Amino acid sequence: MSAVIDSHPPRPAPASRRHPLATGDPARTVAVVDGRPVALGTFLAQVRGLAARLPAVPCAVNLCEDRYRFLVAFCAVALRGQTTLLPPARTRVAIDEVRAQHPDSYCIGDLDPCGCQAESLSPLPHFVRMLDPLPELDGPVPEIDDAQLVAIGFTSGSTGAPKPNRKHWAAFRVGTARNLEALADLWPPDATPGLVATVPAQHMYGIEMSVLFPLLAGAAVHAARPFFPGDVAAALRAIDAPRLLVTTPVHLRALLESEVAVPPLAGIVSATAPLSQALAAAAETRFGCEVRETFGSTETCIIARRRTALETVWTPLAGVRLHPQPDGTLVERDCMPAAVTLADLVELQPGGGFLLCGRQADLLEIAGKRASLADLTRRLLAIPGVEDGAMLQLDQADAGGVRRIAALAVAPGLDEAAIHAALRRSLDPVFLPRRLRLVPALPRNETGKLPRAALLALLRGDSS
Repeated sequence: MSAVIDSHPPRPAPASRRHPLATGDPARTVAVVDGRPVALGTFLAQVRGLAARLPAVPCAVNLCEDRYRFLVAFCAVALRGQTTLLPPARTRVAIDEVRAQHPDSYCIGDLDPCGCQAESLSPLPHFVRMLDPLPELDGPVPEIDDAQLVAIGFTSGSTGAPKPNRKHWAAFRVGTARNLEALADLWPPDATPGLVATVPAQHMYGIEMSVLFPLLAGAAVHAARPFFPGDVAAALRAIDAPRLLVTTPVHLRALLESEVAVPPLAGIVSATAPLSQALAAAAETRFGCEVRETFGSTETCIIARRRTALETVWTPLAGVRLHPQPDGTLVERDCMPAAVTLADLVELQPGGGFLLCGRQADLLEIAGKRASLADLTRRLLAIPGVEDGAMLQLDQADAGGVRRIAALAVAPGLDEAAIHAALRRSLDPVFLPRRLRLVPALPRNETGKLPRAALLALLRGDSS
């Protein structure tokens, strides 16, 4: 996912139209919970039942760990005419910061109301716990107005303070149709996929692929969010073919390096961080299916895709228009009310595709020589024995006024000298890390991203 620089004036609001909250035969499977299929009709009855019991306030923070309960709560909040708030993380600090901007809000979850992380034991205020069993209420298929504000997603804050991004039902509805167009050739035309996702439902990529896809694209989603390779394989075995795995490069690498056997896959979708061509090719060989990488952001949702094992050029989704700028890329699409400028630099290609050229902030110039942090990190990860790693530029300049490069690496069996020696064979000396620290693991968040503040703290040896 990307980062936004600025926004542009919105287009006039579309005329009011209502559309179903979920589509398909009431008997179709919308989710698999504890090994049992849940029919769309049952799901909608539970949505209506929960909506009737929600507080009459404008917004809700959805903290459900179980993906099916997240799905029920998300739809119940929308049916009640409320907005789901999606903090950049499920830490107590992130939740409190979002609720401070929306004081007329409550939290809804499926676990004890003691915060989402172990660092907080004090109960969350205004907490609504999901009932067990979920209440059901008969009624017609719920409809949502295209103009309804159904979610506010917050950026990760990796390039500054988290910023809110408003998502209306029309944008979600049209965006899901575009995503389906980009992926539907992975499975037979008369089938719909069973979907397993390793990403949290609260992330925009998770919303698009594991919440909206079951609602509007006919998919059946597994309720779990498996983390370890064995859990991923078990979840895949619990759903019917054709199977679609929605994941990240970090989870995909772990699955690939494990010895666990997985059932046949129709396809793999990857996002949230760059996917290397080598990893994509190895996954296609091991699992016998295509790996589709998607590109997008909290601001734009998914806007492009490619088969990374064979392609370097990205193909924009229908309705997406890109305009390169000196400091990023202006993005327009038919389901966004306003254009935004992302920090990513692109190079348009003949035929309508584009190459990603990194971000302006990632481009380095030291002693008149240029490089990118993404390429430096790629070269670090290419060293045999390096399991994970990251390069970053320090904030403070040295005595010569140069902001030097530092590195963190997970490399059991290697020492700093061996890694430095390997880097000298592929990097100009000015880009060699002046400080290299070996660590047991990098501080990746739920989607595999590396917050800069956490990297700097680890580099300093701050374990707090």
